[in-house]
Amino acid sequence: MELSTLILITITACICLYYFILGKLSHFKRLKIPHVRPIPLLGNLGPFIFRRLSLPENLQKIYDLFPHVKYFGFYDFMAPVYVIRDPEIITTIAIKNFDNFCDHPDLFEKNEPLISGNLFSVKGDHWREMRKLLSPTFSSGKIKIMFQLMCECAENLTDFLVNDSGNIGKTYDMKDVLSKYGNDVVATCAFGISVNSFKHPNNEFLLLAKEASTFSSNSLKVLINKHFPLFARFLRLKLFSSRVRSFFKEIIADTVKTRDEQKIIRPDMLHLMMEQRDKTDGVMIDIDEMTTHSFVFLIAGYDSTSTAMCFLAHEIGINFDIQNKLRAEIDDVLIRTNGKPTYEAISQMKYLDAVINESLRLYPLAPFLDRVCVKDFELPPATPDGEPITLKPGDNIWFPSYALQRDPKNYSHPNKFDPDRFLNGEVDNSLYMPFGIGPRICIANRFAMIKLKIMAFYLLWRCDLEPDTKTRIPMVLNKKSFIMMPEGGFWLKLRARKSKAPVTLID
Repeated sequence: MELSTLILITITACICLYYFILGKLSHFKRLKIPHVRPIPLLGNLGPFIFRRLSLPENLQKIYDLFPHVKYFGFYDFMAPVYVIRDPEIITTIAIKNFDNFCDHPDLFEKNEPLISGNLFSVKGDHWREMRKLLSPTFSSGKIKIMFQLMCECAENLTDFLVNDSGNIGKTYDMKDVLSKYGNDVVATCAFGISVNSFKHPNNEFLLLAKEASTFSSNSLKVLINKHFPLFARFLRLKLFSSRVRSFFKEIIADTVKTRDEQKIIRPDMLHLMMEQRDKTDGVMIDIDEMTTHSFVFLIAGYDSTSTAMCFLAHEIGINFDIQNKLRAEIDDVLIRTNGKPTYEAISQMKYLDAVINESLRLYPLAPFLDRVCVKDFELPPATPDGEPITLKPGDNIWFPSYALQRDPKNYSHPNKFDPDRFLNGEVDNSLYMPFGIGPRICIANRFAMIKLKIMAFYLLWRCDLEPDTKTRIPMVLNKKSFIMMPEGGFWLKLRARKSKAPVTLID
């Protein structure tokens, strides 16, 4: 090929690529929808990619630029996303017209078989069948049965902290401590494996769970797999190592075999899936799907829920008035239950409920919720002088939970940690969505809440929490992590509780 021909082809290819990108990034301009001018290829993610802002703060900054619109445009790399900030439209999309937006966008399943087909990612009728199958795992009755198992894990946690810190006190990275508790709860409640990660910190289950969860802190790897799956496949850029895949597939296979042979029945997710496996009608499920659902439950329990626990512990640790008020409620329960807290007693603690809800408001598990359009749907105009927009199948929608839950229009003094707002009826449920909203709400939200309650209950029952020199006040969010994390970690000083907890039963 002549040099001139090669140059011509290269120039032509570059021009085509330029106009392709330009076309992609002019979507909202054509529709006259408010948006921030995107950067080629990076869209509106530039501040996050270049580590100037965390991901939730990046979205919040643009959210704050358009205080009077119903929705605005955002470019997730080159993919246009409609970011909804009007509560009525959020309710319409997530609940009233759920059938038009019943799916999540594809994430990593093209490159990662270990999480392919999990409940978050499956779509349409298959999602409905799997949701119906797995929902009984997280009923109040099943959670009540698991309650004692979670309490035993909390006892292991506080036994370690009391003995290790003593009366002098010791500073801990709470993520390390509470991840062990989260790991042990999931191991016993989902996998039927009894693990004490405080006595045996090098147990294989914990080490592999820790390795598996590191993918969420590697924002570059996550983004390449999500947005450029072919490129990720070419680079063999896997989210999980072959060792992690093999371990969790083997552990599920061995557990299923043992339960089959010994006729073991446990009130957990795995047992429900084994029952479905043996049926001849309904959704079919095999060992690979069992592994997928159990593994995703592990990641959520070890990483996401433990992170929520860390934010909760941080706010309790730096707000002594709230800590004292919460401890008074805990002491009241200890008196009424003679030092043996029950599922009903902890479930009905109103102030504990409010403290956890306020922590989840400030630090939602996901900074935004996503949906993908599956049927044509007409959005009202974004602005008073705008035109309605018809969404087409494949169009992406975000609900910016972090920004909505820190908007002064929705919450008075939004950056203040104030549990009382959940006691006086100030909160609009359509503007509070830490576990999602509508039929796609997190299937394990009640399980996560009781897990958080038990941790906080036992921690304050037996320990005093206070800030350390390493504790950052106010907290600064990490600019590298794909999920919400603080810069420098979660550091608190803990010591054995100075005041004796009451355990005498009142006549």
